[in-house]
Amino acid sequence: MSRIVFNMGWDAKTAQELISGCASESGEFEQRCFPDGETYLNVLSDVADRECVLLINGVQPDQQFLSWIYMAENLKELGATSVGMLIPYLPYMRQDIRFKPGECVTSRHFAKLISASFDWLITTDPHLHRYDALSEIYSIPTRIVPAAPAIARWIKQSVDNPVIIGPDIESQQWVQDVASLVGCSYEVLLKERSGDRDVSVSLPKRADFKGFTPVLVDDIISTGRTMANAVVNLIQCDMKAPVCIGVHPLFSDDCIALLKESGAQQVVSCNTLNHPSALIQLTEDWTEALSNQ
Repeated sequence: MSRIVFNMGWDAKTAQELISGCASESGEFEQRCFPDGETYLNVLSDVADRECVLLINGVQPDQQFLSWIYMAENLKELGATSVGMLIPYLPYMRQDIRFKPGECVTSRHFAKLISASFDWLITTDPHLHRYDALSEIYSIPTRIVPAAPAIARWIKQSVDNPVIIGPDIESQQWVQDVASLVGCSYEVLLKERSGDRDVSVSLPKRADFKGFTPVLVDDIISTGRTMANAVVNLIQCDMKAPVCIGVHPLFSDDCIALLKESGAQQVVSCNTLNHPSALIQLTEDWTEALSNQ
């Protein structure tokens, strides 16, 4: 029988495009909270002997996590042959080391809990900084759908004479891949962090970038402080107003306003999360990955 897909947080349009694109059936379920805050789940579709997929929005994971686990375990009890998750933004990847004594390395524990209830996972550009691969912490098969090809396509269509800039060393893997696909130069700046919201970013080294349009690329834009600092520095070097691109638009607080006030001409993101800035579409890429799963 065909695969059945349950939407647990994606915007309805993107979810339906993916479900139709991979010839799957849309699963029906009911979810609500009891007065005491506990979760009620009821799967209305027949899932016996069928492969099930959960489309999961990874923002605010603490508010949703138990629902993912309850859903996966319930589907298996109802006879599903397997349960996988397609979660474009994979949370709990940044705490990958114990920076201070006693800190919890949440990335490892989150991965262990997910691996216990799901059979496989598809995501996009997880924050692999101190891990070389997801297999270091996930014991289930994982697949990464890269955002670089879609970002490169958008830049080619939308930006004249681009140069790709990484706001910090952690962005190098995305910057290098995007620049290679666009066929242009790139540079990675250096960041010094004094606190969660106190960062400084180095100036570009290449003087011959002045005639180009700088495109700042990073995987996660959260507060926007690092990227805003980079925008200011680029403009001070007499470069054109930069375009800012984030793979995952977390955009907390006044992030968009901060970037615009710093001098960014445009703020763009991928549709790994539902946001008005998500002009870079990865739906076809996820559809292909799911079709081949």
